[in-house]
Amino acid sequence: LPPTSKMDLLSGVKLSRSDGTNVEVEEALAGKKLVLFYFSAHWCPPCRMFTPLLRDFYEEASSLGIEIVFVSSDRSRDSMLAYMKESHGPWFALEHNSDIGHQITKQYNISSIPTLVVFRADGTLVTINGRDMVTSKDPLQLVKMWTA
Repeated sequence: LPPTSKMDLLSGVKLSRSDGTNVEVEEALAGKKLVLFYFSAHWCPPCRMFTPLLRDFYEEASSLGIEIVFVSSDRSRDSMLAYMKESHGPWFALEHNSDIGHQITKQYNISSIPTLVVFRADGTLVTINGRDMVTSKDPLQLVKMWTA
């Protein structure tokens, strides 16, 4: 990522997978055109309804240069990991209850979940309404539109 990137906020952050392994953010997002932050929690029924749709979207669109980063509102790291194993795709997550997660939540005024915020790799905000778009549009069309 270029040094002037708005994604610098994430510099040096470790992202985790559902199996608990960690990956440096630079490695996880290398070569990606879009980064989608998914704000969600297992205790939230609308989240549990949307997550399988997002997983299907990811399966179709991940080869097109997108990555999803889960920002959990779960009550514990264990419930976050259980939710990821149970219903998420093979994407990454910010550390449970992390400062970075709180900063992003505050910066983009995330007040309800599920919310899907879409950024270009350089940190440019594309939309905070990714959830509505994912539920109503074809994945390939969406990625094309978001990267245009």
